[in-house]
Amino acid sequence: MNAQAPVLDKPRIPELTGKSACVVGAGFGGLALAIRLQSAGIATTVVEGRDKPGGRAYFWERETDAGNFTFDAGPTVITDPDCLRELWALTGHDMADDVELMEVTPFYRLNWPDGTNFDYSNDEAHLRAEIERVAPGDNPGYEEFLDYSARVFEEGYVKLGHVPFLDFKSMLKAAPALAKNQAWNSVYAMVSKFVQSEKLREALSFHTLLVGGNPMETSAIYALIHKLEKDGGVWWAKGGTNRLVAGMVTHFERLGGTLRLGDPVAEVTTMGAHATGVETASGWSGHFDAVASNADIMHSYRDLLGKNARGQKYAKSLAKKRFSPSLFVVHFGIEGAWPGIPHHMILFGPRYEGLLDDIYKHGVLPRDFSIYLHHPSVSDPSMAPEGMSTFYALVPVAHQGKLPIDWDEMGPELEARILAELERRLIPGLKDRIVTKFSYAPKDFARDLNAHHGSAFSLEPILTQSAWFRGHNRDDVIDNFYLVGAGTHPGAGIPGVIGSAKATAGLMLEDLHA
Repeated sequence: MNAQAPVLDKPRIPELTGKSACVVGAGFGGLALAIRLQSAGIATTVVEGRDKPGGRAYFWERETDAGNFTFDAGPTVITDPDCLRELWALTGHDMADDVELMEVTPFYRLNWPDGTNFDYSNDEAHLRAEIERVAPGDNPGYEEFLDYSARVFEEGYVKLGHVPFLDFKSMLKAAPALAKNQAWNSVYAMVSKFVQSEKLREALSFHTLLVGGNPMETSAIYALIHKLEKDGGVWWAKGGTNRLVAGMVTHFERLGGTLRLGDPVAEVTTMGAHATGVETASGWSGHFDAVASNADIMHSYRDLLGKNARGQKYAKSLAKKRFSPSLFVVHFGIEGAWPGIPHHMILFGPRYEGLLDDIYKHGVLPRDFSIYLHHPSVSDPSMAPEGMSTFYALVPVAHQGKLPIDWDEMGPELEARILAELERRLIPGLKDRIVTKFSYAPKDFARDLNAHHGSAFSLEPILTQSAWFRGHNRDDVIDNFYLVGAGTHPGAGIPGVIGSAKATAGLMLEDLHA
């Protein structure tokens, strides 16, 4: 786990150093970076284009005759809470004063079309019983997989997850650990070396989908997610992921930071190989000693740095890279409480590898799908009116570069198919119980988040797009321009982008001599 910052005798407000920084975008990575900078005395301004902070962790409220429903856009799976607590501990504060975390168990219920359920958690006795029931004889192989996951967790996450890779030498230093842990294998291939049951192989490899990776191609290093969850648990922020975002904003502003909402950055201004500040759509401008972007990586270079030769050149390079898929998400509020449906479910479809090929390789919209079902009101009834429930159903789909369809036309059809599948497998009479619903498609990721091709997770996390091969935490040419978030090392997911903030903050503070 992350080493916590030392807790001070009493909370403090940092003394300013006279240096300033701007962070473009108020997603998890941007807010975490801003907190670190402000905690070190750098006067930090976060500029966010949307009306609310959070980036991909946006939220909506829907008023109905029955009452108000709250819908989080995501991410909804909170792991490694220590990496979040560290942001408060930097100045002697306690995250619990601003955010209430609730432990979720089981972590996930996995369900297959034949009706098999598998409850996945860190309750060791129950987990072993579940494995023996669903995959008889695979417990010894699971033990070997767990040992492997622990090794890659230590060497891939603890040692390298918060270390910037700025040159190829740094990659060479990591090569022995990568080779020792057979990083060239995919997560699915490595899992398959240990267990024989296809259901258990799917249960131990699907996690890469939560950070945009294909289990059949994502490096086996990502098996570390299993250890991350096992040790740190899976958590939920009471009131929604949006309340974690709100707590981060509260803490940032408590330290003296400035958040500017509803005014998207139009340009990162430069003079030669030096960033001078930002200009926004409203005409506001600011001069800063350093600028960091939490925006989509392609948007950052192609658009925000579009007037600079570096931005133009690197955008062309990025265009050749592989981007993660997008998502189609159906948010719905329904009548009734559903205590038998856990907080997180994965409903696998009839195909696994073939479906992944359709999404990642072929760029088609198949008739079948797998669904991640989020049911927050079972843990936190405040997310829905009394006697009602809040859900969202998420289906991975190819990004718009591979699947350039009209989502205004196709969206309603896919929504109907997803709800019909949930009604057939899980919630009888679902259509008649719906009080409110809406969908979010790849075109919405592109419009609202400037996400290249509508990708939901930025660059695909394959080995040749990881560490040094990913966007660098500090630009190679513009000496005071930095990246934070899913497009830079170590990648997507809450622990990933919080880790990127730690790596980037270390560089910025060193460069600013704070």
